[in-house]
Amino acid sequence: MKEAILREIGKRIQGRRRQLGYTQEQLAEMMDVSIQMVSNLERDNKAIRIDNLVNLSRILQVSSDYIPTGRGTSGDNTCLAAKLGKLSDADQRMIEMLIDYCINEK
Repeated sequence: MKEAILREIGKRIQGRRRQLGYTQEQLAEMMDVSIQMVSNLERDNKAIRIDNLVNLSRILQVSSDYIPTGRGTSGDNTCLAAKLGKLSDADQRMIEMLIDYCINEK
């Protein structure tokens, strides 16, 4: 059971790291931990300490609930905001129009 939980945590860390375009080395530097530590977390060899969880959540722009459970807190749109910020101005306006349309359809 514990191994399965650690495996899922590792997958979420690795997936989000890759989604943001960070290498293990970059993430380790931002967390102020060794590359081996990041590797161990992603390969489910080590459980994460609470202080590292809080720091990692901030760096990966996710709720601290997301890493251990896979669920974000209600209203946590940090990931979406980060993705929107990478779009061109024209694409952002298009997404805003789509959101307005969806809201007005209710």
